[in-house]
Amino acid sequence: MHSDPHCQTASIAVRVPAIQAFEYMSDGQRQGEWTLGSWNRRHILNTPAGDVFAGESLVDGSTLYVRPRGHVDSLLVDYDVGPSPDSLVHLISARIIPGPNLGRSENECVITLMSWRGQTDSDEAWTLDSHLFNAEMLIIRNRLEGSFRTE
Repeated sequence: MHSDPHCQTASIAVRVPAIQAFEYMSDGQRQGEWTLGSWNRRHILNTPAGDVFAGESLVDGSTLYVRPRGHVDSLLVDYDVGPSPDSLVHLISARIIPGPNLGRSENECVITLMSWRGQTDSDEAWTLDSHLFNAEMLIIRNRLEGSFRTE
């Protein structure tokens, strides 16, 4: 089991500017390219709090609803998620750290995904999410750096 019982994280260095990574991570439609828990993403509705998207889990086929809320000033994306558009709660965030903050170039950044455990998440689901997060980081990097193969 993951060593932190309340929050899990995964990070990866990416060779693109931080703002490019932020725009990708905050795009609810493009999120369906990398999130294994909400594949085949489609726009469902507009709300005052932001656009809501839906996608299917590659693990169990369930539908997950997501409302990404980007905060460009802090390069932070909060994801409200849930089993219906009316039950969305903030459980996931992505933070992008510009390369120069870490002694890297302007054309690099580090992306960190954070997920907080809901009270009803089973140990099995929590462990699975940890593995998915790590795989998703590799997909994100490959998409952003242009090394994702589509043929």
